[in-house]
Amino acid sequence: MHRKTQTSSLCGLLCAAALLVAYPAEARQDDQGGGGSADLAKQLSNPVSSLVSVPLQFNWESPVGPEDDTRFVLNFQPVMPFSLNDKWNAITRVIIPIVGQPALTRGGVPASGISDVLVSMFFSPAEPGAFIWGVGPVMSLPSTNERTLGSQKWSAGPTALVLKQSGPWTYGALWNHVWSFAGNNTRSDVSQMFVQPFLSYTTPKAVTFAINSEAVGNFEADSDKWTVPLNLQITKVLSFGQFPASYGVGYGIYLAGPDSAPSWKLRGLITVLLPRTR
Repeated sequence: MHRKTQTSSLCGLLCAAALLVAYPAEARQDDQGGGGSADLAKQLSNPVSSLVSVPLQFNWESPVGPEDDTRFVLNFQPVMPFSLNDKWNAITRVIIPIVGQPALTRGGVPASGISDVLVSMFFSPAEPGAFIWGVGPVMSLPSTNERTLGSQKWSAGPTALVLKQSGPWTYGALWNHVWSFAGNNTRSDVSQMFVQPFLSYTTPKAVTFAINSEAVGNFEADSDKWTVPLNLQITKVLSFGQFPASYGVGYGIYLAGPDSAPSWKLRGLITVLLPRTR
């Protein structure tokens, strides 16, 4: 099982790299001009932009479990903006994690499937001022009966985002906190915070260099409450058939976390942009 997991992870990484390199000829021509592609790249750095997008985020995390194996997490993250009126937009963001992981303890068994699904709704001004911001509710939906993949709890709370875009720079932070209110009574309650500070720079040729963290605080844990990765990634707007798309790769290290946390991660990203109907 150990070798099988390593092989599948390596194949997935090679596929992601191939997708990043083997882009169509018309996309190469766009490299010369930038313009519209650079504007799209900058909008992708804004989580509450008016773009309809379908991001796929491939993560390989290691070492995990007693055999120092690799965990694979595919985050399917569609973003759907809507115009409520001339003054307000509503942006729905869904994160569906699809996980394949080795046994986490000796004598345990590997697990795979969908982890808890997170649904966020941001209400944001249609005409932002100096800062772009959004606030709203967030809910975590129990989506698996596998104990090692999900909390088996319904959880909800607030979420907020603030950012500023100045020239090629985008910087800001996204935050949410969920508390459990229903679910499996035999499982621990949930009180979890997510904090994502981010900084990115977009070039005229639609290449974006970004650094961020995706810190998670588990306030029900007795110790080692925070898991803090530091991620570096590079993305490029090209095309996906008839649609513009962003391709990227990244690498992360874990600055803090419990003993069970991995030490590093590799990441591949594909974000397809779709027409907005309203």
